[in-house]
Amino acid sequence: MAFEGGKRYDGVMFSLLRKSPKSTSSRKPALTQRTVEVGGRHVPITIKENQRATRITLRIEPGGKALKLTIPYGLHHAQVDMFLDRHQGWLETKFAKFSAPTGMSGGASISIRGTLHTIWHTGSMRGVTQIARDEDGQPVLKVSGLPEHTGRRVATFLKKEARADLERLVAIHAKTVGRPVRSISMKDTRSRWGSCSHEGNLSFSWRIVMAPESVIDYLAAHEVAHLKEMNHGPKFWALCKKLCPEMDKAKAWLKQNGSQLHAIDFE
Repeated sequence: MAFEGGKRYDGVMFSLLRKSPKSTSSRKPALTQRTVEVGGRHVPITIKENQRATRITLRIEPGGKALKLTIPYGLHHAQVDMFLDRHQGWLETKFAKFSAPTGMSGGASISIRGTLHTIWHTGSMRGVTQIARDEDGQPVLKVSGLPEHTGRRVATFLKKEARADLERLVAIHAKTVGRPVRSISMKDTRSRWGSCSHEGNLSFSWRIVMAPESVIDYLAAHEVAHLKEMNHGPKFWALCKKLCPEMDKAKAWLKQNGSQLHAIDFE
């Protein structure tokens, strides 16, 4: 779809340029880092020259934490500034989907399996982080320890819950496809939600436990399906949907909301 001299896709903006003559300079492609203002927010941006590039490519990093701009070798920075100014509206629209970085403190909320839980600091120095109900029956996450360590304790709890959910779901799906799983690991990756190696090692982003249960199940099914189909062809998607009938709905949820999970700051 054309848009102010460029083409846009989800989180990516292209601007087509005339191909410039190849430079004979031996200078290495430059890498510049600075910040730009987007809707009142100062966002880090990395500007990287690429000798093969014939267009400007702008990407929004997961969670809206930063921008990455790839430009043709030798492109004048005035053109870069013009590009950013021209697509300010596009950036503001995209960044409107990201809430301001969310910290962890008493009274804040965190989604666990798609349900919001109010973080309730117990005031005790010791205790196990656990899900409970307040006097009105609303879900809360009870966290002890020093208030400044709340984020760390919440993240630790989520990692533990994610592992428990994914190990259970992977075991179910692996039994269905008849393939062994060598290992399961939890990571905080931003570029992908999960991965599967040829050796049967599965890796997942623990942040997925903040998504609805059907989305967690879809991610487990997706990676297990790779144990049998190491590709994204028709057979893979057919198997994935067989394992997780709500696949399409879960994929749409993750595409629309996944970046918001990455934006949550637990530090």
